[in-house]
Amino acid sequence: MNKWIYGFVFLMLFFSCKHGEGEYHGVVEKIEAESKNYHGVTVSSEQYHDGIDMIKISEGGHEFLIPERKGQIKMYACTECHNKPLSKMQTEGEQKAHWDIKLVHANENTMSCVTCHNPDNMDQLKSLTHKEIDFNKSYNVCNQCHTKQFEDWKGGAHGKKIGGWAPPRASMTCVNCHNPHKPHFESKWPARFNTQTVKERE
Repeated sequence: MNKWIYGFVFLMLFFSCKHGEGEYHGVVEKIEAESKNYHGVTVSSEQYHDGIDMIKISEGGHEFLIPERKGQIKMYACTECHNKPLSKMQTEGEQKAHWDIKLVHANENTMSCVTCHNPDNMDQLKSLTHKEIDFNKSYNVCNQCHTKQFEDWKGGAHGKKIGGWAPPRASMTCVNCHNPHKPHFESKWPARFNTQTVKERE
């Protein structure tokens, strides 16, 4: 009798495990079977980087590309004009060279031009501890105060991507989106707004 029971159980197990191609008992089995021939990602965002000079950076264990900055600054290198100390270049009563730049970033008691710009070497920015910072890595000036945004940016959560999420990762830096002298975005109406609400406000 036991032989019949064992035989029946064996036949049930044998035939129950038979399945057609592409059929699996569970999700794990399917993943294991279908990932045998996986050789990495084939999608790339490089085609969207054409015409943009990029530099590779490494921040907090993350390696990615950012747009080269110095080539985008119209009046760089600064030392083409700033060829002597700033104090000797300032003349009373004359219009300043950067008259069109108004600093609307922080309270004037907290911040001035030389908070970020290095008066001893105008081709470099500077940290709050007077360490030189290359213009291409200007995000290191920003991260001294905006640490939360910087941590998010390093990980890819803050800031705009260039070419989407496909590798190689390329991200805009702070100054690609924010004007460093006036970083706050102006308030805007949505592209389509509620006309009824507008009528009520009139």
